[in-house]
Amino acid sequence: MNSKLYQKQPGKLIFLITILGLFLSASSFGSPWGKSNTDTLRLFLIGNSFSQNATRYLPQLAAEGGHPLKIGRAELGGCSLQRHWEIAAAAEKDPQDPKGKAYGGKSLRELLSEGTWDVVTIQQNSMNTGDVSTYRPYAKNLYELIKSIQPNARVVMQQTWPYRTDAKKFTQIADKQHAQNALEMWQKSRASYHTVANELGVELFPVGDAFWKVNSDPKTAYKPDPTFNFSEAQYPSLPDQTNSLHSGYRYDKDKKLALDANHANEAGCYLGGLVWYAVLFDESPSKLKFRPDSVSESFAGKLKKAARKVTK
Repeated sequence: MNSKLYQKQPGKLIFLITILGLFLSASSFGSPWGKSNTDTLRLFLIGNSFSQNATRYLPQLAAEGGHPLKIGRAELGGCSLQRHWEIAAAAEKDPQDPKGKAYGGKSLRELLSEGTWDVVTIQQNSMNTGDVSTYRPYAKNLYELIKSIQPNARVVMQQTWPYRTDAKKFTQIADKQHAQNALEMWQKSRASYHTVANELGVELFPVGDAFWKVNSDPKTAYKPDPTFNFSEAQYPSLPDQTNSLHSGYRYDKDKKLALDANHANEAGCYLGGLVWYAVLFDESPSKLKFRPDSVSESFAGKLKKAARKVTK
């Protein structure tokens, strides 16, 4: 470099240094977690079947987007924040207590101590999401335990989704009181998640908002089949479940018609993954081409649009 030239024109030197700094910054930090696009994002989930649903297709989406990803899990079916904390507390009191080793023979502390985790997620079990009292003090206790083990990890809550509109029962919103419908479940659970997230100072994966955005739009909402005769249902005939984000009706092993209006189906899992992708990598999922085979290209486009809207 001609030092005399830049002594006479210091503005050019400052400009070049600024540009270089911006280039280095952009190449070093490719996500909101301070990770390079080429670094592996280490994600740890403390949850249940709903966290499994939401991350079912996240590895494929991350791979397509060029984001190396490693996922660790402490998940138990139907597990609430209270139960996760009680398991952790048992192990903290006595590391050899079998009650504290509920995750494949390991404690939460043992799993969280396996290397460095960049992001750790928590969530409430769906039947308690509408009652904020069920989050306390367990969400805070888990948050403090996580930070004591992984002080640099970002804790994020998954805002889980409301049940399908034809569910037989919805979330608890107070002691011995349940939401009357899917709309009230979404409203009450959303309020609870935002309240607790604000108390902890953490971010949310707004999966519940994405589900409701799809389910509340007449163009994309699932509509119960008015022509299906449920009282005379015969295997393998099923009602029309177009645009459902939930598992819905199926036949059990005894060929009896059963309903799962709670868990996500392939489309719902895909939508959850799109929301997590957008938040984790601070990128629109709109250009991603991966989709499950059972999700049509047109419906996938609508799901990507919904995920983008709720994560802007």
